[in-house]
Amino acid sequence: MPDLPELAASFTAALHDAEIAVGPDRTRSFARALTLLAPSTTRELRHCALATLVSDPEQIEPFDAVFREVFGGPAAREAQRGQPGDPARSLRDTVPGRVPGTRKATGDGRGREADAQPREAPVPLAASPLDRLAGRDFAELSAEELARLSEVMRTMVLRTPTRPSRRRRTAHHGARIDVRRTLSASRRTGGYPLRLRRFVPRARPRDLIVLCDISGSMEPYARAMLQLLYCAARATHAEVFTFATRLTRLTPVLRRAGPDDALARAGRAAPDWSGGTRIAECLAEFNERFGRRGMAHGAVVAIISDGWDTGTAAELATQMARLSRVAHRVVWVNPRTASPRYRPLVAGMAAALPYCDAVVSAHNLAALGDFTAVLSAPRRRR
Repeated sequence: MPDLPELAASFTAALHDAEIAVGPDRTRSFARALTLLAPSTTRELRHCALATLVSDPEQIEPFDAVFREVFGGPAAREAQRGQPGDPARSLRDTVPGRVPGTRKATGDGRGREADAQPREAPVPLAASPLDRLAGRDFAELSAEELARLSEVMRTMVLRTPTRPSRRRRTAHHGARIDVRRTLSASRRTGGYPLRLRRFVPRARPRDLIVLCDISGSMEPYARAMLQLLYCAARATHAEVFTFATRLTRLTPVLRRAGPDDALARAGRAAPDWSGGTRIAECLAEFNERFGRRGMAHGAVVAIISDGWDTGTAAELATQMARLSRVAHRVVWVNPRTASPRYRPLVAGMAAALPYCDAVVSAHNLAALGDFTAVLSAPRRRR
């Protein structure tokens, strides 16, 4: 199936032939809109093209003429009017072109029946390749395919539950009285506090801390998760750590790096990439250097690992217990749990499980929704 750049270039070339000025920037915006919205009908496709390629109301009529010529037929016009058409004629299931039995306008304005064989326009489908990649395991994707997913990952927001802060805001039904504002307002009424001013604490999102396993068994998933965490570190100010045989703080690296070289810089900053796994020792270092100093207090901590550990299970359980006492919520991301036959038989995973509030797989793009959902969920009893 042809890709989106070919679709954008073919359609915009037809618009250019119709004397509609379409520059490279508008073509790029059109391709980006197709990637993000993934239109499934010609009506949705027309809206994407109209919003990104048309800059003058006078261009709408010639634009529609080109659109009907390229993607034409009655199904396109019905979809544009919002009428329910045949589901088999959706944009994902039919090749854009002239439908058999339609009438083609001639120079004198009269119509004639189209040829018996349908004439397919040399324009590809609008189905995005991301639809095919969304259900595939991250371990099966190549570096180029992972790079395609970065556009979708940048749209994901890793939200955490809110917590009351020391800042406050005025509220009519607040539980506490704001004495300063009450006395200040009483000067307008002769010193009599006729109206009590109240306030409530402001709410702010809890901190997000992510510890990602980059050992040999987790390398295919670590690349995809670090790609997601690159967006989180810049958008939600999350703290990102990697661990294998040692603990490495990657937050400064991810915030300074661009989207193309973020993984390269992360690999240079973490020399233990694809090494062994010492989860207990790395958690102990995190608890001593960062957890006890307040970084993990009341935060949501996500640990991305398959649970394979060369240390003792008792030490890992001790460090997980320390972490769970200060963190608001502990989420364990294990891609191996996607298999229905998975059982927590690995000693490390079995030791950590009692101290986790949630366990998710996040093994592909579709499963990342579960990961983002548990991050924002309220705390539950373990």
